[in-house]
Amino acid sequence: MLREKLKNHNVILASGSPRRQQFFKELELDYTIDTKPIDEVFPPHLKGTQITDHLSQLKASAFTALKPNDILVTSDTIVWFNNKALNKPKDRKEAFQMISDLSGNTHEVITSVSFTMLDKQVTINDTTRVTFKELTKDEIAYYIDNFEPYDKAGGYGIQEWFGYIAVTRIEGSYFNVMGMPLDKVYKTLMEIGTT
Repeated sequence: MLREKLKNHNVILASGSPRRQQFFKELELDYTIDTKPIDEVFPPHLKGTQITDHLSQLKASAFTALKPNDILVTSDTIVWFNNKALNKPKDRKEAFQMISDLSGNTHEVITSVSFTMLDKQVTINDTTRVTFKELTKDEIAYYIDNFEPYDKAGGYGIQEWFGYIAVTRIEGSYFNVMGMPLDKVYKTLMEIGTT
């Protein structure tokens, strides 16, 4: 459906995330990938969705030569816990600390997606609450040593072994935790294709 609706548009996914790229394939979208490096920094007074909105829009600002039929899609995900943002862990120690902090607690996964065109920008966001069981040090170490926590906000992937053994409850979109609220992305792209 989306392919037909957007046949006169050029969809550009500005993400190196294999999960987001797979999402666009599954939505049967024709798209190209183009990424530009930016410093993912945000003003310290921003909270929750303000952070991800800011960062997804910041990523879009790096693209300065959009054509009239382009739809640039940028996004950002954080884990929000104890009133602060957890991004991607820099090393094993940080990954261990992040997951230890989340153990036995509920956190929020927040994703914003910006759709930037020549004449306008639409930004959506979604929040999913995720609860972990109490994890043992051995379970945390096993995950970090055998999987890839370093490219994921909060240091974990819900779609991997860790998600199978750690997650006891989800409130909201599962796909949002993986990197995009697909129901909202689909709805927004359908609306853009209709206008």
